[in-house]
Amino acid sequence: MDEDLGLLQRWRGGDGPAGQALFAKHFPDVFRFFQHKLGPDADELTQRTFTACVAAKDRFRADSTFRTYLYAIARNQLYSYLRALPKGERVDFEETSIADLVTSLSSRIGKLRQIEQLRAALAALPAEQQLLLELHYWHDLDAAALAEVFEIPAGTVRVRLLRARKALRNRMGSIDAGGAAVDGLLAALSRPDSEDPE
Repeated sequence: MDEDLGLLQRWRGGDGPAGQALFAKHFPDVFRFFQHKLGPDADELTQRTFTACVAAKDRFRADSTFRTYLYAIARNQLYSYLRALPKGERVDFEETSIADLVTSLSSRIGKLRQIEQLRAALAALPAEQQLLLELHYWHDLDAAALAEVFEIPAGTVRVRLLRARKALRNRMGSIDAGGAAVDGLLAALSRPDSEDPE
């Protein structure tokens, strides 16, 4: 008899350690199945898969191997997860890639790090430069409006904005010599408490 089927029969008969052995054997492969696709959510989806397996343990008819049965459950859990995403409600999985639906962990972490670096760098600037940048990028004040707020000529505002952006880039390190990355981050953060530029 197949080892998995033997463990399954014993588990169905009330042998808890047999069920634990069955899960321990297949856990790494199921986890890897999700990890390559979803990164940090792999653990949760793996748990969901095994929870669904526990709920359906008496329905498995042994028409296939236990391993393929487990992967079928994992596939269903993956698709349920993806359909719950904002872009995934009516998705056709024969046409759409997972990358189209999920922002990769590394890119999200990279953005969050840049945002935190930006916030720290802004806070370290002289107050006038910080306020100038925040009012310009987060409150959409143009040079004329900033001139009124700061009671200086519009031409002076433009010069000070250039200096403030340069100071911010220097504080953040050389993310981008031309300043495009800093400008993009500033523009992407529509308000100071934004957690993600997307």
